[in-house]
Amino acid sequence: MDDEPLSQWAERRDAKTGQLRAVPLGSGEGPRGSHMNPDVPRAIQRWNGHMWEPFGLAANLTEARRILFPNTEVTPASEPAPKLGPATGRHRKPQAPR
Repeated sequence: MDDEPLSQWAERRDAKTGQLRAVPLGSGEGPRGSHMNPDVPRAIQRWNGHMWEPFGLAANLTEARRILFPNTEVTPASEPAPKLGPATGRHRKPQAPR
């Protein structure tokens, strides 16, 4: 069994410190996937290196995602995607004879 050095483990653990997660505040027995109850309020929790601690509240999934991923913005493409030309690649459908 190969154990990793303690210094590598500590670096991996410290890299997760400050990580945020959203936990639904709905009923405990229902589904836990975020897409299942998008309108349920969420508790935002922060990892302090040992346990998840309360960090904030979000009214719904959209607000929780804004808190968890603040720098994620949809930017429109500056140019349209290039059109594929006629090709005879392996995965192309053969053209019907004329």
